[in-house]
Amino acid sequence: MEYRPRSAARVRRGGLDVGMLIGIAIASIAVVAGIAVTGVSARYFFQPAGVLIVVGGTLGVMLITTPRSTLLLALRRTFDLISKPTSPTREDLIEEIVSYAKIVRMNGMLAIEPRIDQVSHSFLQEALLLAMDTEARGALQSALENRIRLCERQSEAAAKVLEIAGGFAPTMGVIGTVVGLIDVLRQFSGLSAIASGVGAAFTSTIYGLALANLLLLPAAHRIRARASETFDLQELMTEGALCLFDGMHPRLVRHRLHSFLDSVPDRDRAIETIGAATEAGQI
Repeated sequence: MEYRPRSAARVRRGGLDVGMLIGIAIASIAVVAGIAVTGVSARYFFQPAGVLIVVGGTLGVMLITTPRSTLLLALRRTFDLISKPTSPTREDLIEEIVSYAKIVRMNGMLAIEPRIDQVSHSFLQEALLLAMDTEARGALQSALENRIRLCERQSEAAAKVLEIAGGFAPTMGVIGTVVGLIDVLRQFSGLSAIASGVGAAFTSTIYGLALANLLLLPAAHRIRARASETFDLQELMTEGALCLFDGMHPRLVRHRLHSFLDSVPDRDRAIETIGAATEAGQI
């Protein structure tokens, strides 16, 4: 059976990511409410020149610092954050792999070929196709690890683009503020006019800080968080494919894959508990 590589980053998408949308709403409401508390009209904070300098300048910097392909990748990953991935849970993946192990144990690796189109995850599908077409275990493991590293590099590249843009956005805001101050001084007519103009000029700084801290940097962290979740699932599926390649007994497959169910927070809490007990002299 000929193996046709697929995109390592392809996942099925579900509905909207409600958690992210709630976070955006809370942050936006907090900023608007804070402005309203000051008693300043919202129209005062709308300065087209500042928007043009901050948004246009940040976009220009992204085009200068980032290759076109990487920039498009970052845009796709950012838009993907709105929707929630519908990848199967670890428990479901384990049970699916164990069901394949039963088939392989009885009839060999090629016996799962008729079910290959019903595999729940694209990476697992690729891993099974490779397992059927590969003769050496080391070659299979190396190929799967390369796919994982490729997905990691793509996610990190996308996050880095947003981080770079988040670093430059406040600077663009400062540039907009300086331009506004120059315009104020150029039209000097009195202290009251200067005070009003200075306040309007500093809205560019607000634009830059808001763009960086409410959009770009949080999106970069979100991309990394999703990449971490994907990496854990891909490790589980890689181990499962290797177990199938070795013809391991289904009970042993389940036992080995259950090690991937240990959550990091639980492990961290256990380490903290042990450390506290050690300091108290209980261990």
